[in-house]
Amino acid sequence: MVVHSLAQKMAENGCHLNPEEVYAPQRPASTEPNAAEGCSSDPSGLSPSQREVLERCLHALNHAKNDSHILAALLLITRLCPAGQLDTGTLHQIFEAVGFNLPARLLVTAFRGGDSSRLPPEELISLGTALLAALSTDASMVAHPQLLSTVPLILSILENGPNRTDKQTQTLGNKAQSSPGSQTESATDSQTSSSMSTLDEALACDCYQVLNAVCALPQGPEQLLTRGAVLALCRAVFKKQTLSHEKGLPLLGHLLSSSIRPRAWARHSSDLLSLLGTISQNFCRASDLDRLEMCSQIPPFLPPPGVESESQELKEIVGNLWASLRPLIQGKLGQEHLGLVLVVSACLLDLYGWESTGPPKFCCLLVNRACVEVRMGLEEPPGTEISPQLQHTLTACYRIMEAAMEQACSQGAVSNPAQMQTAITGLSLQQSRQVLGALEEAFSAEIYYLKHLAQTSYDDPFLFATFRSLCAWLAEETSCLKEDVIDLLPFLIGYAKSHYKGGGESKGLADWMLKMSISNNSKDGTWNREAALRYLLPALCHLSAEAGPRRVLLSLDTPAMLVDFLSKGWASLRGQSGKTVTRDPSLETACSALLNFAITEPERVRNDPCFIALETMLSEALPALLHKPRLLVLAANCCTLGLMIARLKSTTTDPVELGQRRFFSSVLSFLLSAVQSGQASKPARISALWEEHWEEAGELWRLSLQALGGCVRAQPWITTLIRDEGWLQNIFTLLGSSGRLPDQPSQDALEEVICAIAKQCPVCRKDISELVKSVSCGSLQGLPKLSTILVE
Repeated sequence: MVVHSLAQKMAENGCHLNPEEVYAPQRPASTEPNAAEGCSSDPSGLSPSQREVLERCLHALNHAKNDSHILAALLLITRLCPAGQLDTGTLHQIFEAVGFNLPARLLVTAFRGGDSSRLPPEELISLGTALLAALSTDASMVAHPQLLSTVPLILSILENGPNRTDKQTQTLGNKAQSSPGSQTESATDSQTSSSMSTLDEALACDCYQVLNAVCALPQGPEQLLTRGAVLALCRAVFKKQTLSHEKGLPLLGHLLSSSIRPRAWARHSSDLLSLLGTISQNFCRASDLDRLEMCSQIPPFLPPPGVESESQELKEIVGNLWASLRPLIQGKLGQEHLGLVLVVSACLLDLYGWESTGPPKFCCLLVNRACVEVRMGLEEPPGTEISPQLQHTLTACYRIMEAAMEQACSQGAVSNPAQMQTAITGLSLQQSRQVLGALEEAFSAEIYYLKHLAQTSYDDPFLFATFRSLCAWLAEETSCLKEDVIDLLPFLIGYAKSHYKGGGESKGLADWMLKMSISNNSKDGTWNREAALRYLLPALCHLSAEAGPRRVLLSLDTPAMLVDFLSKGWASLRGQSGKTVTRDPSLETACSALLNFAITEPERVRNDPCFIALETMLSEALPALLHKPRLLVLAANCCTLGLMIARLKSTTTDPVELGQRRFFSSVLSFLLSAVQSGQASKPARISALWEEHWEEAGELWRLSLQALGGCVRAQPWITTLIRDEGWLQNIFTLLGSSGRLPDQPSQDALEEVICAIAKQCPVCRKDISELVKSVSCGSLQGLPKLSTILVE
């Protein structure tokens, strides 16, 4: 036996324990003189006599004079009681006596070669890894820096076998070696062959035991990534090393399902893509029955959405996977197998949308099967528990539904190439209606499920996934199921408030989202509790525009939550400048929802304290946003919202506040910056600064002009500011001889505010008449209403 021979050799080197001493205690209990000793209550299952021998071994271990004595004692302990059966106390005694220096030195000595150990390198490696595997069974020892330092050596063993001794491995050995000059370390480096050798299965098991134990640490995946685990495990699979498929692939899949996934793909995209190609080939070549069992292997090895999106190799792999999945989806499957197929389908849709999914009829079938699963899973009696496996399936169905909803709602209105790439090619109007019908029934099931949940389940990750899915539907479609949605509003707002006001972050929810492949934009992998509100915002923007839902939203004090969200968002943006400025579309959406309230609920705006706080925040924000061109759309929202609130104020003789004057001065500059002079007699043009964002900001610019007219009528002092700023002169100079803007809606909005100024202020009316004459006698051709006012 290997253990026996190793012990003999160690004893020959000077150990005072003989391996034969351990055989008597290992005899079956029935052959012992006192069989009752086999009924010990010892935690490790040892009889008293075995425990006595173990104590002698531990004593020898603690008083060993050199590494040979330590090795002999350890081998005898292993022979007496396998590492997996040792209790925690014994393991700690062994660790205190041996530490991690010895196994590290064994590995380094084996890789460097030499004769000082009198043992073959393979046996030193086997013993070193066995020691590390035993110590790694105790969670408190796994995170020790010395154990972590051996990970590169273990990875090298798994990738290349036990005989790899090139310079790279020696460098890794130097890092793992913490006490040079020990008796087992070779003094010279041998330059042996670096060819790959076959791993012993027991040795491979020990190596994977250590890596899996490290991976289970809170920062385990990070530790393995920085030590080269992803690349080494990939290459072990390519070389078909021992247990690389059985243990290496699952470990790699676990790593790629953790928060290191984006960085792993960024560093090793070529190797991971090759590995995915290999897994895909095996999947496509398998029989239908085997494919069903292999479905769960695919998702962990797919890249994150957006990574390698231009890779032709990845597109080909995804196309081949869809070709192999289509027969499965079209066939009769049990719920378990169908769930696995739907999860893979959702992951593939995340990568390339409907581009290579298949013909329209198949796409409709896929959506229908997902919708049916959702209805079957959620339309159970209240209180029915949903299993983790079914939660996984339903989360995948939600993603399929979301992709289908975006397609069906935009059918016939797809105009840019990016959307065309993800569209279901050839989907007819009838098929689009069928998809929408199936989706409506599935989202109705989601509403049913959410209605019957208690507040105590608000921290349930699956509830968040269902909430997120319904919000995606409401962002596109609020006319269907309107009454059901209105009835659900107290829950939706309550859920968003609960997370938003709870503060902090939820690492557990982030991990669950990552496992389910739910997109998470947070850089550190944590889930910010604002996420629930952010998902709900587009729906609030639609619902606040309708009288019925708006009344419910007001009763739930929704504007106060939106104002608080906007204020905190601005506080975060305020310190950013230059290239560090990051646009946050959620803040713009919150402004849009508040704008709906400001336009339709004047009394609420006048009396609600949150709108007073909002006005103060906007007075501070807009002047600063003028210097952040990347946030122009947010600036347009703030400008429009501030003016819509200001127009509701009553005329007063009180002195104008400095903040208010600064806000309106910024408004005039901001609105003017959208226009630049045209050539010769051609209309004025949209400025280069605004042109990029005109599709989003153009309507806001027109609304701002209309609201400015209302402010002029409500607060006459603004006309004085307009004259002081020379705004009218600048406007007519930009209009030039044509007196026109590039489109009629913008022209009408500008004329409206100029007419309001002319009506409110006789001095301004005189200024306008002079400006018209000085610029060109034809300037009034595009301003007929103003022409009428001036001749009165």
